[in-house]
Amino acid sequence: MKEDFLHYIWLYKKLDITNLKTTNREVLTILNFGQFIQQAGPDFFNAQIVIQNQKWAGNIEIHLKSSDWYVHHHEKDDNYNNVILHVVWEHDTPIFRKDNSEIPVLELQKYVSREELQKYKELTTQKSWIFCENYIEEVPHFVMTNWQERLFFERLERKSNPIDELLQETENDWESVLFCLLAKNFGLNTNGEMFFKIAKSITFSVIRKEALEVKYLEALLFGQANMIPLHVEEAYPKELKSWYDYIALKYNLQKPLIDSIQFFKHRPDNFPTVRLAQLAMLYHLQRNLFSKIIAAKTVQELYHIFDVSVSDYWKTHYTFDKTSSKKEKSLTKSFIDLLIINTIVPIQFAYAHSLGKDNSELLIDFLSNIPSEKNNIIEKFSTFGIQSKNAFQSQTLLQLKNEYCNQKKCLQCAIGLELLKDKK
Repeated sequence: MKEDFLHYIWLYKKLDITNLKTTNREVLTILNFGQFIQQAGPDFFNAQIVIQNQKWAGNIEIHLKSSDWYVHHHEKDDNYNNVILHVVWEHDTPIFRKDNSEIPVLELQKYVSREELQKYKELTTQKSWIFCENYIEEVPHFVMTNWQERLFFERLERKSNPIDELLQETENDWESVLFCLLAKNFGLNTNGEMFFKIAKSITFSVIRKEALEVKYLEALLFGQANMIPLHVEEAYPKELKSWYDYIALKYNLQKPLIDSIQFFKHRPDNFPTVRLAQLAMLYHLQRNLFSKIIAAKTVQELYHIFDVSVSDYWKTHYTFDKTSSKKEKSLTKSFIDLLIINTIVPIQFAYAHSLGKDNSELLIDFLSNIPSEKNNIIEKFSTFGIQSKNAFQSQTLLQLKNEYCNQKKCLQCAIGLELLKDKK
């Protein structure tokens, strides 16, 4: 048993309150169960109880055992001086405040039904993948949809944390933040962190100034990535090296410390050379990219903004100094979808939040018009009857699995709470 089950019992009043007594056999009446705030200090604030005709107002602390009070050193913490009732599953020792006055104890196991315990046991017994896998399909549609919307914004809030950190580093330069986030996503999982460091190593004003010529942006990006070969036969890589040396001297650029850029296991269209060339072309063609993204109101507008290819050299190359059949190498719709999911929607959310505005409907609409992501988690949910039809739903399922199922937070999950309800 976990402490969160006792929180659940108390919060949802899943106990028989008709004949409560403390462990000292004093009659106990609960007038107000208190507020579950989930912050430092006691578990439930501003409760009201009556013990032997004496009314008390204060806080309630919940533990599995009475002795946990001392395990957690509450006797030394002034935040617990106003605890009026200690609710435990098992009473194993008397508890005293700092002034040596004894705290009344309610032993909860005497007042919780076997049926409630059995439902909890069935839900939290280890299954093949998630605890509720045998029952999740039974959850009413309106419960699932409301919970998915909550999960979606929880995920966005988590994704906005690095955006806030970047804003502090760049003195609220939204264009610079966007550039760094896009670079990370252009690098995909393999090279994302390296691309991110490369982008951070270049002050965005340099990008803005050199964007008139795509070759200068390529020189910047490939140079900072240490990817321009020193000994080649072709003219263009040699020119990139010369341009980079000049730009690096002009702006006093320092190369970031990064691991080697990886080509292994990538299809040619995902080679880091191609992705950096596409990123360079994007910033060559789309000036004031952040403003355009913020102004976009439909997915189609975003597809148009990111409709870019590569420079002439890269149309016939996947790597330096080795020609290949000519190909446009435009950003694919599926790749743009990933950019929208992982960069555009989070930055739109963070920007609206910074202005005190609510753009939730727009963001849900964006992802509702993008196909669902395909990965092991989404596929596994489908085997238990939970289908993902679009990116909004797939994002919520990823949040559910990673932040609730994996963490065993069934009693903080709307699905778990629904499954524990008394069935009429």
